[in-house]
Amino acid sequence: MALYLKKELEDTRTTVGVWQITESEEELRALASVPADEMEEISFIANESLRKQRLAVRALLCELFGEKVYLSHHDNGKPYLENSVTNISITHTNKYVAVILDDNEDVGIDIECLDRDFSVVEKKALSEDEIDDLDDDKRNEQLAIYWCAKEAIYKRVSAYRVDFAEQIEVEHFRPKGEGELDATFIHKDGYEEDFELEYTTFDNHVLVWVVG
Repeated sequence: MALYLKKELEDTRTTVGVWQITESEEELRALASVPADEMEEISFIANESLRKQRLAVRALLCELFGEKVYLSHHDNGKPYLENSVTNISITHTNKYVAVILDDNEDVGIDIECLDRDFSVVEKKALSEDEIDDLDDDKRNEQLAIYWCAKEAIYKRVSAYRVDFAEQIEVEHFRPKGEGELDATFIHKDGYEEDFELEYTTFDNHVLVWVVG
């Protein structure tokens, strides 16, 4: 399938890219630019779907940059590009991988398939006010958006031991095909940081990202 979606955000230097995984593992290996040591590491992953997701991320980066880029990770797991100042965040499901890139701002992104049951999110990641705002008609989709939004912010702030229910507050919203979300991250010292997020739904998936 190659590149499924490329979105240049208005008035920013931000790019969101999505790759639909339809290729075989061999085809992805040919499309991806992966150093030999990492290719060996990928080969030891027992789950084929996870191997393909790792390769698809590499293929997507090659498509977006048009040249070889070197992906690595900090000790806390946050990804970075060794030969570029561009900030990056990565997410994936069995069917799609997605990245967000920005030359200046920190970023976060998360994708989930709506086939999953997100009822556990209500118990472990939502505040009482957020639970009260849930819409019974679109409860699972709304829970998925809440989860993706909180995951995207979590990736953006790169903090340890974050309590999603207590430290990340997402303002009331009603699920639509796409839209904007307002959220606040409350640091352990009480400092509050406000964020504006965007989300879109496609092919029974929801994608949420944050910049800045």
